[in-house]
Amino acid sequence: MVRVEELTKRYGALEALRGVSAEFPAGEVTAVVGPNASGKTTLMKSILGLVIPDLGRVWVDGEVALGNPGVRGKIGYMPQDPRFPENVKVAEVIELIEGLRGERPREAVEELVGEFGLGEHLEKPAGVLSGGTRQRLSAVLAFMFDPPVLILDEPTAGLDPLASSRFKDRVLAERDRGKTIIMTSHVMSELEELADRVVFLLEGAVIFSGSLEELRRATGEERLERAVARLMEER
Repeated sequence: MVRVEELTKRYGALEALRGVSAEFPAGEVTAVVGPNASGKTTLMKSILGLVIPDLGRVWVDGEVALGNPGVRGKIGYMPQDPRFPENVKVAEVIELIEGLRGERPREAVEELVGEFGLGEHLEKPAGVLSGGTRQRLSAVLAFMFDPPVLILDEPTAGLDPLASSRFKDRVLAERDRGKTIIMTSHVMSELEELADRVVFLLEGAVIFSGSLEELRRATGEERLERAVARLMEER
């Protein structure tokens, strides 16, 4: 499980997070939604340790995260726009990450490479990969160490229908294995398909946090997109 408590972060006059508290349970997919500049990225980077909040605390899998670099090993992360060294081959990128982690989960890597259709790209330099293929490589890197927490930021951006379908199957399988999964996407139908819970941010504050069914009851809307729009209209 991941828990954040009273997170506050300012960038000059901009208050990106305003006392954000939320829980992200194990065995569930939580969708973090909100308009641009709502604080989604700052929240996720605070959990990852890439942003240090001015106030507040973060717990990951029962451990205090801030000032505890070891917690990062418990998180698999897919950024929205993954970047890799352009002249390094795909297979070498995977080996590099294995070396940094001090683990070599070869069976998991082989399974994921096959699942996401990366086999034909292993000897290609990362710099020549399409956006969708970079995203497939990012998926392999996020899942291959079997972390208890997954943070997925616009993970299907650029994926073709087959890769997207396989990715969603993997997410649901990891959820069913008890993983904590935190996900953002601008495609509301995708979140509706995968999410068990919703955290809605607006101007750096939590406006709603609860199950998808609770959101439907609170707004009177069946579709996630319309439910979120109703929350925005009522502010």
